[in-house]
Amino acid sequence: MAKKSVIARERKRAKLVDKYADLRKQLKKEGRWDELDKLPRNSNPIRLHNRCQLTGRPKGYMRQFGICRVKFREMALFGKIPGITKASW
Repeated sequence: MAKKSVIARERKRAKLVDKYADLRKQLKKEGRWDELDKLPRNSNPIRLHNRCQLTGRPKGYMRQFGICRVKFREMALFGKIPGITKASW
C-alpha cells in the first residue's frame, strides 16, 4: 500500500485539475500563454498519475476498473466484480 501522503498528494492534484480545467481551456483557446504560466503547476492534467483507488498502487493499474491488478484478481476470485470469472478450460 502506498503512503498516505502520496495518495493525498494525488487527490490534491486531481482537485486542482478539476478547479482550473475551464480556465486553462479558455486561456489556451485565446492564446494568453503568460497568464497560463501563472496557474499552479499541479493544475495541469499531465501531472496526474493513475493510482489504485483501494491501495494507491501506481503500477499495474487497470483503467476500466480503477484498481490495480492485485486487487482486481483478489476481488474477481471472491466474486466481488460483476461479470468477471476466473477462466478455466
